[in-house]
This record gives sequence, C-alpha cells and structure tokens, in this order.
Amino acid sequence: MAFTYSAGSLVKARGREWVVLPESEPDLLVLRPLGGSDDDIAAVFPFEPVEEARFARPEPTDPGDQRAAGLLRTALRVGFRSGAGPFRSLAGIAVEPRAYQLVPLLMALRQKTVRMLISDDVGIGKTIEAGLIASELLAQGEASGLAVLCSPALAEQWQQELRGKFGIDAELVLSSTVSRLERGLDLGQSLFDRYPNVIVSTDFIKSTRHRDDFVRHCPDLVIVDEAHTCVAADDTSVSAQSQLRYELLRRVAQDAERHLLLVTATPHSGKESAFRNLLGLAKPDLAHVNLESETGRKLLAQHFVARKRADVRQYLTKEDGLADDSLAERTAFPSDRFFKDETYKLSPEYRALLDDAIAYASERVEEAGGQGKREARIAWWSAIALLRSLVSSPAAAAQTLTTRSAAAIAASAEEADKLGAPLNSDAADSDALEGMDVAPGAETDEGPVKSQLAGLAELAAQLKGPEKDLKLKSLIKHLKALLADGYNPIVFCRYIPTAKYLAEQLANDPETKKRGPLGAKTVVKAVTGELSPQQRIERIEALAAEAGEDATARRVLIATDCLSEGVNLQHYFDAVVHYDLAWNPTRHDQREGRVDRYGQRRDEVRVITLYGDDNGIDGKVLEVLIKKHRQIKKDLGISVSVPDELSTGVTDAIVEWLLMRGRENEDALFSADAFKVSTAKLDSDWNSAAERERQSRSRFAQRSIHPEEVAREVASIREALGGAGEIRTFVREALGALGAVLRGADGGGRESGDFTAQVGGTPAGLRDALAPVVGAEVVEKDREIPFRGDPAVARGEAALVRTDPVVGALASHVLNAALDTQAEGARPARRCGVITTDAVSTRTTLLLVRYRFHLTLPSRSGERQLVAEDARLLAFEGAPKNGAWLTPEQAAALLEATASENTDPHFGERTMTRILGQLSDANGYLESYGDELAAELDAAHRRVRAASGEIVRGLSVTAQKPADILGAYVYLPAAASASASVPVGVSA
Repeated sequence: MAFTYSAGSLVKARGREWVVLPESEPDLLVLRPLGGSDDDIAAVFPFEPVEEARFARPEPTDPGDQRAAGLLRTALRVGFRSGAGPFRSLAGIAVEPRAYQLVPLLMALRQKTVRMLISDDVGIGKTIEAGLIASELLAQGEASGLAVLCSPALAEQWQQELRGKFGIDAELVLSSTVSRLERGLDLGQSLFDRYPNVIVSTDFIKSTRHRDDFVRHCPDLVIVDEAHTCVAADDTSVSAQSQLRYELLRRVAQDAERHLLLVTATPHSGKESAFRNLLGLAKPDLAHVNLESETGRKLLAQHFVARKRADVRQYLTKEDGLADDSLAERTAFPSDRFFKDETYKLSPEYRALLDDAIAYASERVEEAGGQGKREARIAWWSAIALLRSLVSSPAAAAQTLTTRSAAAIAASAEEADKLGAPLNSDAADSDALEGMDVAPGAETDEGPVKSQLAGLAELAAQLKGPEKDLKLKSLIKHLKALLADGYNPIVFCRYIPTAKYLAEQLANDPETKKRGPLGAKTVVKAVTGELSPQQRIERIEALAAEAGEDATARRVLIATDCLSEGVNLQHYFDAVVHYDLAWNPTRHDQREGRVDRYGQRRDEVRVITLYGDDNGIDGKVLEVLIKKHRQIKKDLGISVSVPDELSTGVTDAIVEWLLMRGRENEDALFSADAFKVSTAKLDSDWNSAAERERQSRSRFAQRSIHPEEVAREVASIREALGGAGEIRTFVREALGALGAVLRGADGGGRESGDFTAQVGGTPAGLRDALAPVVGAEVVEKDREIPFRGDPAVARGEAALVRTDPVVGALASHVLNAALDTQAEGARPARRCGVITTDAVSTRTTLLLVRYRFHLTLPSRSGERQLVAEDARLLAFEGAPKNGAWLTPEQAAALLEATASENTDPHFGERTMTRILGQLSDANGYLESYGDELAAELDAAHRRVRAASGEIVRGLSVTAQKPADILGAYVYLPAAASASASVPVGVSA
C-alpha cells in the first residue's frame, strides 16, 4: 500500500505525531517529530500503521492561569529547530549570536560563492562568526562539507566549538590521527571523501605529500584560522614553511566555486604587501585594485570586515542611525587593562652566577667568531639560550646548562639559524607554539667546557626558593596582592622548567602537608606543552573544580605560551602576570587576550609585568618594545604587530652589548650606534604600520551592511524565536511554578537579572531531563544552578537564551506536560484558560497558532524542499465569526494581563466550551494570515540574498493548511464576571 500524504502533513505513527518531509516517496515516509529536530528524523515503511493526525482542540476542563499562554508559547518556540526565516540554522544551533556577529553572515549570504576576510579584534568572536556562516551554508545546501585549517594546538578547540555550538561533527586530521583514519578507508578512497567535515593541521597538510590529495578532494567550504601566518610580504625573505602554507591556500582558492573564510585578528602584520596577498586569496582582484578609489573600496567592503571593540560595545542604538534604542545591544567587554610594571633586583648569589654565565658566553662567541660562520651562529644561539633561561629561573638555567644546543648539529650557518631561532626567539607568527616552551640547550662542546657548564648548573640549582631567587619573592608579593583583591591570575612563563618550578614553590601539598605561600584556599596548577591540548583543558577545569564555589577560594594558573593562543580562559581568570618578558610584544597581547575578551565579568583586567632592574636585558626590552606596543594599542584601540625582523634586531643589539661589555654601564647601550640604528628602524617601520592600520580601519570600516539592515533581521529573529527578556521570564516563572527554589530572581543585587535555582523539589520528569545537562550530582544533591543573562557562561552555568540546553530541557518538559492532561506533578502551562481582568473592555480571545510552511530554496546543489514551523499569537474581540482582530502587538500585550478577580469555574468552563466550538468560524482569517506570513517570509529570503539574482530564482514559501490552534485563552472584562468568586486556575 502506497502512502498518499503530502509534505507538511501531520501523521501519527509509533505513538507520536510527525511532520511529513519532502524527501518522502510513495513507498517510504520520511518524518520529523512535531517540534523536533533533524537529528530525530525517521523513515516509516508501508507495513507500519500510519494515520492522519488531527491536532486535538484544547480541553475546557483543563484550564490554566494567567501565565499559561506565555509559558506555552515560549516552550513551543524554544523547541523549534527548523525556523522558516532566511537564516535556516539559527533555530538549531546552541549559541545565540550577538547582533554584531550577524554582520559577516549577512555579507556572506549576498555572495554566490562566499569569500570573506574576517578580521575583528581579539575577543569579539571571530570563531562564532565563521561558525555561523558555515552552519548556514551547510543548512541551505550551499556547501556539502567543511574543512578548518588551523594549528594543531587549536584543532581540538575548533572541534568542540563546532560540535557543541553548531552541531557540526568534524574529524581531526593531524599527524597523530591520520594513520588511524586511513586504516578505515576503502581502496583508492580519499580521507577527505570519507569524512565530509574535517579539522586539519595546516602544518601537516601543507607538505607536498599530503597537499595534492587535500586540494583534489577538498570540501567546498574552507575556514582558515590565523590566516595571516599563511602569507608574507613581497619584500621579505619567506621561510620554506610560509611558502608551503601560501602555496596550499593559493591552490585551494583557485577553485572559483569554493567558499573560503579567512580568519585573523592581525591582517596587516606591519606590511601592506602581506595584507594585499591575504586579500588576493579571498578575491584575486583585491591584490591589485586601488583601494583609495571608490570602486576599490566598494569591492573590498563586500569581502572584508574588521571592527574594534569600541565599534560593537554598543550596537543598534540611535547613534547607529536607528530611530530608537529598542533593539540596542550592549556587550560587556572589559573596559580596560590596568598595567603595572614591577621590578626586582638580583640577589648577590644570582648576580654572581649571571656574571659568570655572561663571561662564559662572551668568551665562546668571541672564540667561535674566528672559527667560521657556522661556529659563530651556533655560539650565538647558545649564548641567547643561556641568558634567557638564566633570566627566567634557576630551574630553566640548570636545564639549559646541561642540555645540548639544538643548533650544535647544524652543518651550516643557515641551518644553525633555522634550528636555533624557533627555540630562542618569540616570533609573532611562528608556525606553531607547540614544543616552543622547552628550555633550549647551551652545550656545544665536550670536555672542559661541558664541565664548566655543569658547575654553573649546580650553582643555579642552589638558588631555588624565594631567599636567593628574588624574582620569585617578588612574584609571591604581587600574587598575594591580586588574590587579596579577589583576582584569579594566570602567570605566564617562557619555559617548561620555570612553570613547573613556580608551581612547586607556590602550591600547597596535601600529602606532605606543606603549605604554600599563597594561603590554604589557593589552588595552584601548571599547564605546559608537555600536556596535549585536551589535557591542558582538563587540567584547567580540574583547577576550577578543586577551588570550588567557595567565595574565598582562589585560583592561580602557571602556564607557558602553549596557552597564549586560542584557549579562552575568561571564565576562570581575570588577571595576567608576565613572569618572563616575551621578546615580541605581540606575544604579551596574545597572553592578555586569553582573559580580556567577551564573557569576562571583570570590568578591569589587571596586567602585571615583572622585569629585572639589573639583569641587563629586561629593562631594555620593556622600554623599547613592550611599552611602545601598549601605547600604539591605546592610541588605536587595536594591536599592531611589530615586524619580527625588527624586534629581533633590537634584542640582538641588546644581547651583543651585554656580551661585549657585561652588565656594567648598561645605560650607555641607548647611545650605542648599533642600538640606535635598530631602534630607529623599528620606530619608523612600526609607526608607519600603525598609521596604515589607522587609515585602513577608517577607510575600510564595515559599510556594506547598514545597522538598519541588521536591526530588521534581529527584530524578525526575535519575533519568531523569542528574545532574552521572554526567556528570562519563562525560566523564572516555569521553575517557580514547578517547585524550584529561586534566589535573586527579582534581580535584587544581581547584574542582568541573574539568579540561581535549586531543582530538588521539582517533578521527577524535569529532574531526569536536567541531570544529563547540569550533572546528576547537581540535581541529586540539590545544588544551586546559576542562570546568567550574559550568554557567555562558564561550565556549570546556564545562559538565559533559548539555545541553552538547560532552557531547552525546561521548555520540553513544560510543553509535554501542557499537551498531556494526565501528566503527574505541576503543569504551569495549559492549552486554555479564562481570565477576568481590567486589561480588556470587551471579551477578547487570544489564540496560540502553529503554522507550518513549505519552502522551496534554490541552492548550488539544486532545489531543496523543506518544512518549517512558526508560532504566532492572534487575538480578536467578540465572537470568532465576526470578531475584530487585533494587531500582533496588541495580541502579545495580552500576555502581560493579570487577573483582577476570580472567575467562577463553571462559568469559565462554559465560556471556554462555547468559544472552542465556534473557532472553525475563524479558519478563513487564520488561513489568510498564514498566507501573509508566507509572503513576508518569501520577501525576507529574497531580501537577505538580494545581491545575487541567481540565489533567489525559484524560491517559494507556502503555508500548509489548516493551521494548528495550540492554545485558546479568553479574557473577560471585570464587570462581565462580577458575580464570580471561585478561581479557574487563577489567583486574583
């Protein structure tokens, strides 16, 4: 027996109701549960019993109170996972984007093939913006697969972000996983054909061995993270690694049909030609077009978005050209960083060791200079390794003094530089930070020299502890001050031995009952490159869990630069201590950016920089590089990278002076010719780069999408899916009605209406639904669940947005209980009710109507037939047959009406029965309203894709009939029921 149900029809099968999807055939029904998601789609064969479903009308004997309609509407809308609007993915993703994050999405949807350079400032949310575009292209069928190219350290974070927030499962293609993945392939099958969504290590796939296969089978959507590392300026020597990365991207970009998203916070990197090369990957014409011309600017505006925090801190306000602030959105970025530079002096013992080491290094460099270029470069890198590790800590010094130099095996001067530079410099765009935090070696010879270094290593080991290591003593003092002020700091070090040494010195040891100097309630842990990226996250979360919720407990994280990129730490930490100065100030900005970003609850992030007053290095690096970088950022509002070769020139001059003249007469360095030349070149080029960046931000500010366009789409999204205020009211009222204990629910003393809830007293069904989301222990032990108005929440907290899993579980419970009149326990939402109120002057009926729409959406892969749902409030005065229909705004306002007196239950039931019996007379209006909605949705789809006629050709939206009346609520004027004295589920 063949099926005869059309797409969009309601059917009943397997004990539940379903929507028939367009993919159905006469001998196969493809079904999605009513109100369910695409993950729940099922296939039904003819031998299974299927019948047409008629949505039952509300039951007059099961009335609700004045909150019932609002709770049911929100519960229904939260459950929608297939919105009918032009943004197909927004209803189904687990993140509620900020309004400004919709701008890149709107820009992308106006392009037939999406080519974008997203260069918003650090912490604004570039990953979310790229994810929104990716999920939308996949949902619309404009893309069939996704590849993210990133550093291996960030691969797992990308995987978690895509899976947790956008529902995109992607395989990791790294050097450590590729063998396992290839074992599961069929003969001749490519890895990239088998797995449609992948996250790929750029440095693994760029090699010629793997590159060709990737380019040949590359998905039609590619996201490139930290894209600035894949290009170089025309007038600089390009490393072999950079050239391989650029060649990879150039070949990927050659396919004109491939979507390409380039993501970076630093598109310039100080060189105009590098910026042009980057733009050329997005759009070849942009590599050469005159960006000063109107034509050039218009072309760039279609593909480039770059905004500072100040541009989006307050958005959709009257200052943006809107009529009012009704849609205004204020994003709580920290207002500023408080910088404090703290100095320390070496102890006599440490000073003696440093002088001995400088004398040794100077002698070796001078001696090697007469032996040849190779020997000179090996000695140079050995000297830098020795000096940097000594300035870092006794532990790092001891390890460096007993470890062979990586450059010692070099066969040439060039190879020595290639081996020595990565471990000893802090290049802003190094291939990866993995493995760069090991302590470098200083040994280059056997015999007496090795013995001499071993002696220095023994002396270094004896300097451990705050008595002789005054840098450590200074750190303890400043950490105590931060902790006393309620801060939880991250201490950044250059080397693994230093990080482990600090953790050992600062932490409490329960086994030996040793108490650290920071107090019994301070938890200290170290995270270094010895751990895998996933282990690093696990250790940070273990630190947070160990500190617990005690308000007096504090967290201190000791970390190397393995955490200075990609990992977001703003939920756990709010201060940064630079224990070791980086020799490139961009690295400092990266460190600080881990906590100074969206979601940080501190308005002021504190930054303390420790520097040695008398070690011959730190003071000069701080003065010439770090402070200059801060000033430029303060002036422009964004970070401007110093070219690596220029910062290296300055640090080389400092080291050379130190080796030639020791620590004596340090101030004379500033008048030395070599130093003046290198700093003058640095200042000139850096100032030029800053000026170019300033002009670029001004000339090329995002102008292709006007705030009014964003406001229109935001209003449409909120109307269809609900806004933050509606969700907050729903969660608070639903939990309260279900028996939860709420604290701070009225916003008293809490920001943004934040509150907590204990759900131990709620129905078993809700507790079972919440346990997998918040943790079984939280539910069983009736612990408080924090609800935050800010969507950027920490683990264990719930955001007051429709996409939060806690909100989703609550909405599902409320909706199911409303539909099941036999459900046990409290049922805060009901499908009908009669309310006597002063809010109306004549009898008014409010209907909650569910519409289904049949969409035909053209895409590059052909037309897609979809069924989507929407819920609307409609209201009329009088009888349904000749009622006076209210505007949508007037209908929504009825949700705020409160009962002014009680309603007699028998009178209420009779009234409800009479109205429900007459509702068929309203079908004509409900159908015409559905047609109006379909026309509005059709126009919205065309508007969002207005720039490309090809994208909208064949698009259509039609309303499925009849619509479902999910709820009906009668509002009576107080005078009409003056004799009533007993409530119908209503408290006056």
